[in-house]
Parts: sequence; C-alpha cells; structure tokens
Amino acid sequence: MMKKLLPLVAAAALSFAAVHAQAQTKLVVGATPVPHAELLNFVAPKLKEQGIELEVKEFTDYVLPNTATQEKQLDANFFQHLPYLESFNKDRKTQLVQLPKGGIHIEPFGAYSKKIKAIGELKEGAIVAIPNDPTNSGRALLLLDKHGVIKLKDSANITSTVADIAENPKKLQFRELEAAILPRALDDVDLALINTNYALEAKLVPAKDALLIEGADSPYVNIVVTHADRADDAALQKLTDALRTEQVREFINTKYKGAIVPAF
Repeated sequence: MMKKLLPLVAAAALSFAAVHAQAQTKLVVGATPVPHAELLNFVAPKLKEQGIELEVKEFTDYVLPNTATQEKQLDANFFQHLPYLESFNKDRKTQLVQLPKGGIHIEPFGAYSKKIKAIGELKEGAIVAIPNDPTNSGRALLLLDKHGVIKLKDSANITSTVADIAENPKKLQFRELEAAILPRALDDVDLALINTNYALEAKLVPAKDALLIEGADSPYVNIVVTHADRADDAALQKLTDALRTEQVREFINTKYKGAIVPAF
C-alpha cells in the first residue's frame, strides 16, 4: 500500500510546487511616476489575483529604464512612445520591443508659460525650451509648426531638429534641455514644451494651463516595453492586458480629466 501511495504523494508535491511557483511570479517594471507608476499600481491588485506580484520601480528620466530593461535588471518598462523607442534602439544598439496588443494611453504634449497667457503674445527673440532627445524635440517643433509659430522644412518629419526650421518669423531662441527639468525652466524661459507626465508631476493641468496642446490623434501612444527575449512572456502579456481594461479606461478618464487619453 505504501508503494502505491508514494507516486501519488510525489505527484501532489509536484502539483503544489507548480501552483506555488505560479503564485510567486514576480515582475519588476520601471516607470516614470505620473501617470505610469500610478497606472501600474492601480492594476497591481488585479495581477496579484492572477498570481503575479508587481514591483514598480520609479525613474525620473527616459534613459535609465531602457538601459535597465536592456540589461535585464527590469522585466519591462512603461514610460515611452514608439518613436522614442525606435530612436533609442537605433542610437544605442539595444534590443527592446513593444509588447503585443497595442498601446495604453496618449499624453498630449503641451506648451506652457509663466510669462504669457496666449501664444500670440510671444515677443521677438523669446526663449523657447524644448526636450533635448531627438523624438521629443521633433514632437515639440511639430506642435509649434502646426500652430504657425514656426515653419519646418518637412511638417511630417517627427525627427525634425532646430536646424530644420525653415521660417522663424519671431526669431525665437531655442534651448534644448532634459525633458525632466523643463517644468523647472519655466521661470527662466518664455515658453517650454513639456511632456505631460512631467507637466503633471509639476502640478500643471494640461487641459487648463497649456497654451498649445496636441489633439487625441497624436501618434505618440505610450507602450509597455521589454527585451526582445521576453516578447512572448505570458506574465508580461497579462500585464499589458491588465492595463487595457475598462476599469483602467475609467480610472484614466476620472483621475486625469483629459490630460491623458486612453488609446484602447
């Protein structure tokens, strides 16, 4: 009888171990604090019900979370849009990919000022601060081009630089700064083009405070990114699924009041 029981006991132990391993699945995801970390923390309880423990590590720049994901110190990150990812991969020879099933949200890019109340008040020679990374500097210039502040050589080129400005009627002076410090530069410049996550951290309300802002048709959809080796990881796919639910849509619309737009 004991011999018959041993295989059953062994099978039960293996089954328990498998369930326990599933329950202990852990994902470490890098994110900028607002809104990305807030969205991740919102879905963490749902993921826990599915056997996934989510640890969110906050970053205040756009380079370190990608570097840490490439080096596999992070399982994934959530802070960027596809044009930035493509530029990063090209410049740094990284192998990072977007997780399947599409994007999570759009953060309409805006222009802010403490010195003027309307874009038409910009004076000749005014100082304009824009992000210094290629994709977001191009995004800033496209927004200014769309509203007639400047004219670019190619209004469809998302990687336009200051050198691509064809017409600058007000002789604006451009300063390229790290995206994270742009809100703090508002005291020293006439206009700053700021990513919404950093605007929100600085207590700016894009729908109210931005003098110019992108529409909901922006191509800069925020995505979840991992190393190419993890592209088909089941736990990471559950993370993406959790971020694309009706509960998350309601959370975004209620909490951010138009400053962030669901992309699903």
